[in-house]
Amino acid sequence: MALRSPVAVTRILGCVWVFPLLAAVVAFVFAWQLGRRYLPRRDGFYLLWTISLVMYGAASIAVTIGVASGWSESVFAVYWVLGAVLNVPFLAAGELVLLVRAAWVRWAVWLLLVFVSAYTVSVVVAAAVDPGALAERLPSGKDVFGDGTPAHRLPQLISIPSYLVLVIGTGWSAWRMRGRSDLRDRFVGTLLVAAGATIIAGFGSAFAALGNAPAFSASLLAGIAVIFWGFLRATKTVPVPDGEPVPDVPVG
Repeated sequence: MALRSPVAVTRILGCVWVFPLLAAVVAFVFAWQLGRRYLPRRDGFYLLWTISLVMYGAASIAVTIGVASGWSESVFAVYWVLGAVLNVPFLAAGELVLLVRAAWVRWAVWLLLVFVSAYTVSVVVAAAVDPGALAERLPSGKDVFGDGTPAHRLPQLISIPSYLVLVIGTGWSAWRMRGRSDLRDRFVGTLLVAAGATIIAGFGSAFAALGNAPAFSASLLAGIAVIFWGFLRATKTVPVPDGEPVPDVPVG
């Protein structure tokens, strides 16, 4: 098979911005679906997931701008705050509120999220930025903020523990549904949510650290698409024996 010409490769790399743009579209459609479910029910987990997906969409737009036309301090700050740090805690918080239906848990979760959000924004706003690092196609937080600085450490301090909460929560939900044919869609959908989160938090973070813009951009789209697919699979209406449909149910 003939190798692609340098011109063809350059054209492909030049279209990398399409992936985060599509990821933003999927995220905003997903957020709209979640918001529709929240309004009539006022279930807190739907609101938390909606906020998380809006953050993801906004961060993906920032990546689109950065990859397509270059990074500024403000564009990178939006990507870092909403994408690298905060959207995973809100997603995990929704899973926690869904699994533990106690009022004190809801209040504790919201108070913690307010504190984490305020802390994240204040740290990033106050952080010194290396303008030279922003010239890269996909700057790394280590290069932009400096290795080991508070802003650089935010994902390790906040996103990674939140990802573990999310995976443990979805894993526990799937374990409770194992072997039940009537809950097969919810079981598979819950596992897909965990898989999508892993694509983003695991592979996406690794590609971002390496500065691999094409792989990172593709992981943004693949991860959110798998999570959305899982959510739709888990919330399918299931027919009961007498032919009457039962209302769709949330993940978990």
